[in-house]
Amino acid sequence: MCTGRWARCTGDLLFPFALLSIVANILLFFPNGEVWGTEQITECVWLFPGVIGGGALVLLPASVIRAAGMEGSCLANRCGMLISMVMAVVGVAGALYCLIITVVGLKEGPLCDTGDGLFIYPFSNKTLNESYLFNQEVWEQCEQPRIVVLWNIVLFSILLGLSTLEAILLLSQVANGLLGCLCGTCINKRQGNLA
Repeated sequence: MCTGRWARCTGDLLFPFALLSIVANILLFFPNGEVWGTEQITECVWLFPGVIGGGALVLLPASVIRAAGMEGSCLANRCGMLISMVMAVVGVAGALYCLIITVVGLKEGPLCDTGDGLFIYPFSNKTLNESYLFNQEVWEQCEQPRIVVLWNIVLFSILLGLSTLEAILLLSQVANGLLGCLCGTCINKRQGNLA
């Protein structure tokens, strides 16, 4: 597979991943599908890992990477591959931001009411012998919002998986962009053979 085609495929794959990251982050603002006050939403959600990191900082590089792989594009040359490589590094930074915030969000657990009307992080306490992630019996500590623990685990896990895939694809594009910058794209070679 030539560097141009690889860039186009990478860009095409990154678009849905970035959009899914944005949707997952937005859903985290509505635990159990309900509207809650700003002080009742987990702090890691307010850092917008899916919107900024896995979303915007991946969408912009994805469009540049895709353009570098398109025939007839002004970026379908060595300079375009260099630009795509630099933009891929920006995307990797965004994906890593999403990944780190997501891991912290999973580690701390959700912000919830344990029955006394105060919203706290009941699972960030170090006295638990095992992680709340694997012990569903302790999930019942959170009374409001209902099933917030499952909600956070599922959506943060989706963000974790998406950001990992984004980082892998973008790192592969860094290598592909370097190769395309040094050796050129196959697109230009095919156009030369047709003439």
